[in-house]
Amino acid sequence: MMMRKTGDHEGPMGTIAISGSASGIGAATRAMLEADGHTVIGIDLRDAEVIADLCTDEGRRSAVADVAQRCGGALDGFVSGAGLGPPAPAASITEVNYFGSQNLLEGLRPALAAASGASVVQIGSNSTTITPNVPDALVEAILDEDRRAITAVLDDIGEPFDSAIAYGASKIAITRWCRRQAVTDEWVGQDIRLNVIAPGAVQTPLLERGDDDPVYGPLTTQLPVPTGRGTPDDIATWITFMLTPAARFACGSVVFVDGGSDALIRTDDWPSTFST
Repeated sequence: MMMRKTGDHEGPMGTIAISGSASGIGAATRAMLEADGHTVIGIDLRDAEVIADLCTDEGRRSAVADVAQRCGGALDGFVSGAGLGPPAPAASITEVNYFGSQNLLEGLRPALAAASGASVVQIGSNSTTITPNVPDALVEAILDEDRRAITAVLDDIGEPFDSAIAYGASKIAITRWCRRQAVTDEWVGQDIRLNVIAPGAVQTPLLERGDDDPVYGPLTTQLPVPTGRGTPDDIATWITFMLTPAARFACGSVVFVDGGSDALIRTDDWPSTFST
């Protein structure tokens, strides 16, 4: 992989794929990477090199195949940023946020392994820690890829709040999947660093749709953010850093970049003591 200066640190210049590249955090990350000389392969429903619906098995398979072909079988980095949130249907949220990430992460792993020191950033969320009453059964059903169980739990919750619960559960599940995989022979053993950035209230089209919803709007607008809401560039800066060799010692890390919401709401929950 070629090297060049990116800001105050050395960074890789290579080919990086981004899902959710057409808007929000994905678009901001794309702009920063391209400004630094990287080649970006965007994956989205529109305005991208790879047009794919990550809500479907077929769309996910075609996205993996298309990216692998475009990168020539070697991919220097991947940002898994595609996502849905309330008020989208709960089933679609779990499909895109978990399966749309997990399938692409696993599918692109051979291309990442073929590069020299690839880096991967999964976009998580502070909803993993501040969404109340997320059923463990739903998180486990998602991790088990048991769609029948997922549907049963969401049906028990019912509308309209099943969407918010599905969002939190899907982000918990993909974050746990990343932490489990990051330290394995298949990932770090193949010189692939896998980490998670967990944003909070960032002024993106996804959050704005929640703000405009009559049910979810009062909840999203009242979420305390000590610094005030962030911008897509705020998160993109962290993502681009995590893709560089300067972050080489990060492996399976979950970095909260949420304006202090998690620290305010869950101040003493971690670090927590560990007992055997």
